[in-house]
Amino acid sequence: MNELAILATLAGVHMIALLSPGPDFALVLQNATRYGRATGLAIALGLSLSILAHTILSITGISLLVHQHPQLFMWVQVAGGSVLMYLGLSAIKGLLAATTAPAQTTNDAPAVRGQKQAFWKGVLTNLFNPKALVFFISLMSTLVPASMSASGKAMAVAVVFLLSLGWFSSLAWLLSGSRVQQVLTKVTPVIDGLCALLFLLLGGAVVWQAGVFG
Repeated sequence: MNELAILATLAGVHMIALLSPGPDFALVLQNATRYGRATGLAIALGLSLSILAHTILSITGISLLVHQHPQLFMWVQVAGGSVLMYLGLSAIKGLLAATTAPAQTTNDAPAVRGQKQAFWKGVLTNLFNPKALVFFISLMSTLVPASMSASGKAMAVAVVFLLSLGWFSSLAWLLSGSRVQQVLTKVTPVIDGLCALLFLLLGGAVVWQAGVFG
């Protein structure tokens, strides 16, 4: 298989993964809906840079070394699960605060204390997701052969990053449009509740799989 075919296959597989609902999608959905476009785009950038880091670590073999050391990988799982559960609890806290102060509108609410915090939320959510680490190890080891040229590997990294940034930015842009906002504002509590539940369930499952309680 030539390098162009490899890159096309890589792009297709990664795009399918991006379209699958998960914590990254939920984070953009929740925050772009509640806090607006700038916050959603900041999260999109954070998620994409984290995916870039995963891709580079996987293609250089560093992530594989982490995965092959049970104790180290266990702590990555604990950290990742804790981040997801924190996001779930934060979403519940925000939902309760909105319930007790119904007069406060989405535009009046502080955008997760600024775009910087939104950016780092995006980075941490993906970077410490052990499922993302395993996915990119599998993706890179399966689709990008060790014999591929340095320029080809660099293009593979660029493809993954640009697809991620394009998808999450488009999602944030769409969800924060005025017409979409008019519809989504009515169901914001439902979105927050579902995202909180997703974060808590995924985080709890990751920590449980780490074997901390076993």
